[in-house]
Amino acid sequence: MYQPDIHIKKTEILSDNWYTLKKLTYDYLKQDGAWEEQVREAYDRGNGAVVLLYHAEKGTVVLVRQFRMPTYINGNDGGMMIEACAGLLDERDPAHCIKREVEEETGYQIQEVTKVFEAYMSPGSVTEILHFYIAEYHDSQKVSEGGGLDEEHENIEVLELPFEKALEMIATGEIKDAKTIMLLQYALIQKLM
Repeated sequence: MYQPDIHIKKTEILSDNWYTLKKLTYDYLKQDGAWEEQVREAYDRGNGAVVLLYHAEKGTVVLVRQFRMPTYINGNDGGMMIEACAGLLDERDPAHCIKREVEEETGYQIQEVTKVFEAYMSPGSVTEILHFYIAEYHDSQKVSEGGGLDEEHENIEVLELPFEKALEMIATGEIKDAKTIMLLQYALIQKLM
């Protein structure tokens, strides 16, 4: 399998306001043996984790609905997105981080998560790799209303939906978030419900 030779010549910071946007100039050794100078931008926002909460007995999933500015400016009417619970990693491991995010966003305090895969969501421009999890939840694990943290300016609506309805929402375009679609399809293939 071909592995290109890369020599980074210059790295410029274009923005470090929210996360870091870098402009990289590098030499790239192509398959034909010729060197080519290329320039690319890469957005580094850290890595993240996402989890699909499912209740096998009830046949339901818990998703969240929140405003996403990038989708709004790209034509998503109202900018609201329905998603699986997710968050950026801090200094702790992905499993610990996603359990904390679940409690903050959904109000469920889950003990166990199962990692199912990792994926780059936009490898042409974003450095982030996502750790994908599934976790079974039960009504007894609801410890708060959820909704996110005020200091993070989160205004999250918690949705408990029948699994079949969530799958239909992919087809109707109500669910457009790639990570959520991937986890719902994983649940369908694995026959979790």
